[in-house]
Amino acid sequence: MSENRIVVCPHCHSPNRLPADRLGDRGSCGKCKSALFSGEPLELDATSFDSHVGRSDIPVLVDFWAPWCGPCRAMAPAFAAAARELEPEFRLAKVNTEDQPPLAARFGIRSIPTLVLFRNGREIARQSGAMDAAHLLRWVRSQG
Repeated sequence: MSENRIVVCPHCHSPNRLPADRLGDRGSCGKCKSALFSGEPLELDATSFDSHVGRSDIPVLVDFWAPWCGPCRAMAPAFAAAARELEPEFRLAKVNTEDQPPLAARFGIRSIPTLVLFRNGREIARQSGAMDAAHLLRWVRSQG
């Protein structure tokens, strides 16, 4: 019997129970019927952040960024490429610190871009500064 994993829908933010050995099948949300994995980073706000980070059984890598930040914009394509590579083992998400200052303050974000990896609602790793896709993939996999 396969162990189940909770995966939060990127569209309606509802939790879904999936067999761990079927995560690669990508699945659909039981509530809104949308795909559970898109291979693209998910934009989070305070409400969706708590749903994804706090309720998901898969690790969530969050990029805290701002639109005015040159290194953030430069890293965006690498982060998107990493999402395609790392899903469904990891969920990749972005938090715009300009739009979500309480989230940035809650996690003590002092410089951007800052990547924070969460597992079971708790921070397990943090890295500040832009990375290329290869470095980003190595760093995430070394933590996971």
